[in-house]
Amino acid sequence: MTSHASQAYNTVALYNAKGGTGKTTVGINVAGALNQRGHDVLFVDLDPQGNATEGLGLVEAYDAQPPNLFDVVTDSEMRDAANEIVQDNPEFGVLPSNVDMLNAERELIIADYEGEDVLPNLSHALVALDRDYDYVLIDSPPFFGEVSDSALFAAQNVLVPALTESTSQRAVELLLDQIERLEQTRDIYIREVGAVANRVESTNEAERMQEWIQQAFPDIPVFNVRKRVALQRAYGAGVSIFEHDESSDMSKVFLDIADSLDEQFQEATHV
Repeated sequence: MTSHASQAYNTVALYNAKGGTGKTTVGINVAGALNQRGHDVLFVDLDPQGNATEGLGLVEAYDAQPPNLFDVVTDSEMRDAANEIVQDNPEFGVLPSNVDMLNAERELIIADYEGEDVLPNLSHALVALDRDYDYVLIDSPPFFGEVSDSALFAAQNVLVPALTESTSQRAVELLLDQIERLEQTRDIYIREVGAVANRVESTNEAERMQEWIQQAFPDIPVFNVRKRVALQRAYGAGVSIFEHDESSDMSKVFLDIADSLDEQFQEATHV
């Protein structure tokens, strides 16, 4: 497999097609941890529901008129518009979602049917950004389709959040199948950089699923994020746990994720 040649940043997609895994919360706190490590980070909210955008206090951006993220993703001539819509946040930059993204899946399917290759649009838009970021994190939509494929194609690195409950097993299996399909159809290699067992509780099911997730990803780091009210409160305040005024023992886990990403990307640059 060949990697996408024009990748500009250390780009990671947070992805699980199962909803409710805490993917957005994990993404915001990984971004916050990378910021704590001195990195300049861009957080891309590719989820049409815009949970991260609204949660980070960018409600006006979600309802904004064009140009917006929908145009960047669906129109090959609007890739440079990404520069116009990046928002500043105390911890990291944000490329916000928009209500128009609810129509993005349909537009991408039509474009694909008509023979137009718009899947690389997000990737090219990130390359065209005026600002140099150390990391780009993409909060992918919680479903299979063209929009999520755009995230995986742009990143070619994926961090997988999964709940420690039995319903997560099938979702992870389907995700791995999707990654393999995209690799084959696009002749790329998508690297799994980590898995996050999220909202871990002290139950037999959680322990069993932690073991299963470790077995499903035997060659990559698996991180355990326990269920903590402080994480929910930080998300409610529109910040990561590092910017929140309440400490949490899970801060170290997110810093460990940031350190692991640093190590893996440094190794990749020396290969």
